[in-house]
Amino acid sequence: MAFADARKFKGHHVVKVTASERITPHMVRVTVQGESLHRLPVHGFDQWFRLFLPNPGGVTDFSRVPEQFGFGAYMKYLRTKAGVRPPFRNYTVRSLRPDVGEMDIDFVSHGDAGIAGPWAAQARPGEELMILDQGRGFDLPDDATEVLMAGDESALPAVLGVLRDLPAHIRGHAIVEIPDAADQQEVEGESQVQLDWIVRDHSDTVGQAALKAFQQLVPTAADTAYGYTVGEQQLASAGRRHLVAQGVDKRRIGFVGYWKRGKAEA
Repeated sequence: MAFADARKFKGHHVVKVTASERITPHMVRVTVQGESLHRLPVHGFDQWFRLFLPNPGGVTDFSRVPEQFGFGAYMKYLRTKAGVRPPFRNYTVRSLRPDVGEMDIDFVSHGDAGIAGPWAAQARPGEELMILDQGRGFDLPDDATEVLMAGDESALPAVLGVLRDLPAHIRGHAIVEIPDAADQQEVEGESQVQLDWIVRDHSDTVGQAALKAFQQLVPTAADTAYGYTVGEQQLASAGRRHLVAQGVDKRRIGFVGYWKRGKAEA
C-alpha cells in the first residue's frame, strides 16, 4: 500500500466531535465518534484520510462530498456553493478504536494560521465532520531491515504511528523537529528505531534543523533500507535526495510534502 493507492478507497464516515484537548503547546487532539467507525479498516502506520470540516460560514453541505477522490468527483465537489462547501485537509489517524467507534486526530495549532488548526482549537462537542478513508502511505518492503525517517511537527502523528507499528527487528533512526521541547509525545512500539527530537530555534525556518540532522545519517545497508520523509515540502524532497545519494533506491523511499513554506499548512 502507498499514497498512490488512495484512489481505491471509497465511502464516507460521518462523525461527531466528542472532545477536544490541547495536549502540548502546539498540538490539539480532537476525538470523534461515529457508528461507521466500527467498520473503518485499521491500516496502521500512517493511516490517513481526507477530513471535511464545517464551513466557517455556519452552514455546511456535505451532500456533494465525493465517496471516491478522483478528478471527476473533485470537480463535483467544487461545484458546491463556496458558502456551504466543507473545506478539507488531509490528516493522519493518531489512534483508532473501532471497538467503540472512536478516533483521535492531532492538529498542529499555531494561532490563527490556516483552517484546520484554528478550528480544532475551538472544536465543540456535537460538531459534525466527514471522513474519507485513504489507506496509508508508509509501504515497508518485506526485506527491509532499517528505516530512516524525518519530519516536522506536522508529521508527528505519522512518524509516531509508524514507530508504533514497526516490527521489532527493524532498526534505524527517526528525526522529528518540534517548536518546543514540551511538544514531545510518548513513543510506543517495539522496533529498534531511535527517535531524536530536534527543538527548532526560533530563528530557523521549519524543517531546516531536521533536514540538517537527517543529512548526517547513513544507512547501514542501502539495499535493505527504507526511507520516509514527510512534512514541509523542502524537508521531504531534500531528505529523499539525501537518501538517493546514499544509494537507497528511489522506490524504497516514501516522501510527501504535507505543506509548503509560505502557504497555510493547516
